[in-house]
Amino acid sequence: MLSPPPSVGAVFGRGRREPARTPSSPSQPVQAAFADMGTALREVTFVVVDLETTGGGPGAHAITEIGAVKVRGGVVDSEFSTLVNPGTAIPAQITVLTGITNAMVADAPPVAQAVAAFLQWAHLADPTTVAVAHNARFDLGHLRGAARALDLDWREPVVLDTLALARRAWDRTQVPNHKLGTLATFVGSPTTPTHRALDDARATVDVLHAALERLGPQGVTHLEDLATATDPVPASRRVKSRLADDLPAAPGVYQFLSPAGQVLYVGSAVNLHRRVRSYFTAAEKRTKVARMLDTTVAVRVIETPTELEARVRELRLIAELDPPVNRRSRAPQRRPWLHLVDSPHPHLGLTAVLPLSEASRAIGPFPSRKAALEAQRAAESVLRLEVWDGHSARAVRRADTPADAGIAMRALSGEIDLVAHPLLARIAELSAQERYEEAGLWTQRLRALLLGARRAEQTRPLLTCPHLLAARRREHGGWELVAVRWGRLAGSAVTAPGVDPRPTIATLRATAQVVDRPARVGSETSVEETALLADWVLDAGARLVEVEGLDDDVAGQSLEGGAAAALSWPVGAAARHRRVIDAEV
Repeated sequence: MLSPPPSVGAVFGRGRREPARTPSSPSQPVQAAFADMGTALREVTFVVVDLETTGGGPGAHAITEIGAVKVRGGVVDSEFSTLVNPGTAIPAQITVLTGITNAMVADAPPVAQAVAAFLQWAHLADPTTVAVAHNARFDLGHLRGAARALDLDWREPVVLDTLALARRAWDRTQVPNHKLGTLATFVGSPTTPTHRALDDARATVDVLHAALERLGPQGVTHLEDLATATDPVPASRRVKSRLADDLPAAPGVYQFLSPAGQVLYVGSAVNLHRRVRSYFTAAEKRTKVARMLDTTVAVRVIETPTELEARVRELRLIAELDPPVNRRSRAPQRRPWLHLVDSPHPHLGLTAVLPLSEASRAIGPFPSRKAALEAQRAAESVLRLEVWDGHSARAVRRADTPADAGIAMRALSGEIDLVAHPLLARIAELSAQERYEEAGLWTQRLRALLLGARRAEQTRPLLTCPHLLAARRREHGGWELVAVRWGRLAGSAVTAPGVDPRPTIATLRATAQVVDRPARVGSETSVEETALLADWVLDAGARLVEVEGLDDDVAGQSLEGGAAAALSWPVGAAARHRRVIDAEV
């Protein structure tokens, strides 16, 4: 149970301030850094490398020559070239291919010295540096293998393979093959590859620049695009990445629109620009989404101050618009609850219309009626009058009623162990008798019940709370503030680093949406939204700033300690049965 929240000053640390920063409006989000838009390719350092080897596998005695060119913004910055003494004889057929003889490498630096010098020059660990090679698996594989064999400091770099890149840029109708020599001639490189490291690296630079120029109009314009530049994405889709060009690098909701203006898909993102762009530059394996991207003509966004508000708006828009491509979060109002039907013969029932006064003694909502029926059968098998005979796994009749409505009420109110423990014993007994199919059936039913109980335990405190204000420190300073009323996000705000959050708290309290006590669960907001808010409030870094009185009909007169005492989450309960919840049945 959570203790009553302290005063605002205590929550944020009275007399303690964050380091002073440039002042800004306390209620406005901190402007996203320009770097959040991504690193333009003109600002990326490409280290284009080529190796010659003895023909053996990667290791301490394979490299015979290293050649590399460092380019940035299309301009050569520097070059690196050295023969390498592999410490072993170079086979004759390799000498015929490369022209490198044993005599040529006799006085050359050993592999350890040469590779160490290259790594010091290349700075491959720099986040804006990309290692490039034609058939990068070979060249980078040898560098990695040598470094590890010789105990050198190797940090895995961002890698771009011009072989794969060229295959995306030019198909076989344009070039007969994608060998380095063929491509160098095709792009008009002044350097002819000769199987000598520096010449081949120089030719690779020209192929790299030509391929990036070719793919630029298709959306390969930033460092972040390189990760998917070689993915099999149709050019007609890649070019649509420009739809993200003017989108902010900020949290928000995005909507893909059809030519007729229909909203096809709704999503949320921490960085709208980056997320929307990724749809058009990465391979999409979901057929329905791929078709949607091919028909999208515009993207509409709603910028939000926080990621949490973006995710909440996403849920609300999906419920409101019912976009055809969204599969999750649709029709939340039709999801069933398991509750005790108040009648002369109390029994368990399913309902999609749950009065708020019953929220404290119901389980759910369930993602489907099938899952709800599984949970109902699990509960009824323990709570019914008819004692389980140890054999039957039949569906339960309507006439099967709880032996004690009070026990059923306790189970639905959070004491799920009253059902879980007997079922676990039953499953163990069936397994001991090698009746595995029946044991699996009851495990499936128990799992459905526990998942519903966990969701109810998670959301119940917020569903029945008239007003809660919580705060969480932002990664780069300042606070994120959230107001929740009756399980609904009523408002959010962020404060700048070094700014006293209390004026923003007062403003948020005054301007938060007025939410009347709902007559039933889900009439004002979806339980999925409430679950999202509960996750945020329960996060280890979150702090309760304010909790105002709960409704007596919900909290009950027997609770002591006021509103804060009623705002509680069960300790353990369904979450203790993680092995069942996580089971694949």
